[in-house]
Amino acid sequence: MAEILPFFAVPFGFAKLDNCGPLNQELRTLFLTRSAEGGEHANPRPLTQRNPQVFESNFGLFRSTERCIQQLKEFCWRHLIKLVGDVNGYDDAMRSRLLIYSDAWFHVTRRGGFFGLHNHPNASWSGVYCVDPGQRGSGLLTFVNPMLTSSMYLDAANASLRGAFASGVRQVDLEPGQLVLFPSWVLHDVKPYEGDGERITVAFNCWFQLKDVSSG
Repeated sequence: MAEILPFFAVPFGFAKLDNCGPLNQELRTLFLTRSAEGGEHANPRPLTQRNPQVFESNFGLFRSTERCIQQLKEFCWRHLIKLVGDVNGYDDAMRSRLLIYSDAWFHVTRRGGFFGLHNHPNASWSGVYCVDPGQRGSGLLTFVNPMLTSSMYLDAANASLRGAFASGVRQVDLEPGQLVLFPSWVLHDVKPYEGDGERITVAFNCWFQLKDVSSG
């Protein structure tokens, strides 16, 4: 019998913050206040296609000193370090040498808001944390299959491939407290949000260096 191996799999990480309600409420209040104020809180040079129904903050979010932001940063970094260590086969000593550099920001999206197809150059790992999904089933986080030619011809032998072998896009209907980690090169977008209220998320890009080990 032939052995089946997933040669070109893409690693994604999924985690959920337990008892996320109180933290998410603090974050929601803070982000709605900052988005209403605009000014220095807004991204001064937006690049990715979006419309006025999306507020994007500046990229210094995780450098803010508010307790709720630092709690979220700790949660994200803990799971990111574990993911990086697991997929690279790093032991604890190697993981402890990883230095994370990052940009982080938040989005507040209202009815009709969307975010165009893009990826994140000059970073190795990216992530999205859900503060408030608003109306579930709307504003889906969508990832494009990097094997674009895999569906050039479909018949009964490959049209129903399952799991990691399936073609097409993958969509995530975010839940409160959910963290999604993915390689920064993966193309993704956010479909139009058609709910009431706000869809609130935090996003980040990361690149890494290793701490020097003293020879003494």
